[in-house]
Amino acid sequence: MRPQEHNKYVGLAHLGYAGLHLLMTTASMGFAGFMFKNIRPQELGGPQSLRLMGLMVVLVGIMNLVTTIPPVMAGYALLRRRPWGKIAGIVGGVVASMSFPIGTAVAVYTFWFLFSDVGRQLYDHKNRDMPPLPPEEWQLPSENPWQQRTLSSTSPPDWT
Repeated sequence: MRPQEHNKYVGLAHLGYAGLHLLMTTASMGFAGFMFKNIRPQELGGPQSLRLMGLMVVLVGIMNLVTTIPPVMAGYALLRRRPWGKIAGIVGGVVASMSFPIGTAVAVYTFWFLFSDVGRQLYDHKNRDMPPLPPEEWQLPSENPWQQRTLSSTSPPDWT
C-alpha cells in the first residue's frame, strides 16, 4: 500500500475508535442513570451516598469524554494531512492504547505507521524543503526574462 492509503486508514481507525468509545460512554451513562433513578436513598445509606455515587458517575463520564477528544483530533489531522498530524496521532494512539482490544489495535497500527519509513515519507521535515528547480529548457532567457520568445520559423505549419 502507498503511504497515503495507510494514512487514510489510520485516520479512519482513530475516528472509528472514537465513535465506538463515545457510543459506549453514552450507553454506560444511560445505564447508570437508569440504575440510580430506581434506587431509593435508604438502600445506599442516605441521600449523601446517592449524591456521591452520582458525582462519581458524572466524573467518570467526563473523563471518558475527555479521552475521546485526542483520537478525534488525530483522525482529523491525519485525514487532512496537517503538519501536526504525527504528534496528534501519537497522542491519540497513547490514549487509545488504554482500551483493550480495539484501542490497542488502533494504537499498534498508528505507531507502526508513524514510526516506520512509510510514515516518515509523509510527516518528516525532509518533505518541507523547497522543490527542485525546473530543467534549464523551461527557464526564460536571462537577458530579458519578460520578453516573449519568438518562433524560429516564420512559416505556418503544414497540417495536411
